[in-house]
Amino acid sequence: MGRKWANIVAKKTALDQANSRVYAKFGIEIYAAAKTGDINPHSNPKLKFILERAKQANVPKHIIDRAINKAKGNADETFQELRYEGFGPSGSMIIVDTLTSNVNRTAANVRTAFNKNGGNMGSLGSVSYSFDHTGVLVFKGEDADSLLEYLMEENIDIRDVLEEKSSIIVYTQPEALSLAKEALEKKDVHEFDVLELEMIAQNEINLSAGNLEKFAKIINALEEDEDVQKVFHNVENYLF
Repeated sequence: MGRKWANIVAKKTALDQANSRVYAKFGIEIYAAAKTGDINPHSNPKLKFILERAKQANVPKHIIDRAINKAKGNADETFQELRYEGFGPSGSMIIVDTLTSNVNRTAANVRTAFNKNGGNMGSLGSVSYSFDHTGVLVFKGEDADSLLEYLMEENIDIRDVLEEKSSIIVYTQPEALSLAKEALEKKDVHEFDVLELEMIAQNEINLSAGNLEKFAKIINALEEDEDVQKVFHNVENYLF
């Protein structure tokens, strides 16, 4: 899996500094999950997972409560999950996951972010075939080998467990992420630097300084859009 986990941690650290934007995106995600399923997280796995991620990201309780209370009410706002794929400079690939109440607006904004910054939109599947949908957990710890053995004994579908710089990185099949978290909590692991479902590039590339600047403009334009939840890419030397 290379050092993709380090990019994920760096990106989360940068985003956590822009709290209002992060909180707003979580609020929408919580509302949408609660609106389309049960508002009780114990019977709504999707909502439960989002709330776990929100807690890990230190989203304030009033943001969470407001989103759930909105879902309880008569609000008829409907959100759709949509994915867009495209290309940046010099073979760079980008996946954009959105959650939107206005498909036309989102599609136009994503296309503009690519086109105005030297990128190109692709068709669905034109990029994602080069990525693996993967659960990622990163936490402070040591002895990856014993943790791998433990998780396998717990019948968790693990792809890999690595140790680097006093951190353990666990890669799971996407459907096994929550199970892995629960198993690790039994081992007294309760604080995660990363707890996410990610699209991880099978092969990463490095861009020259000039192309990296162009690439950054595309990514920044996408991540500033309120409908964009996550942006994935295959550029190793772009850390945010």
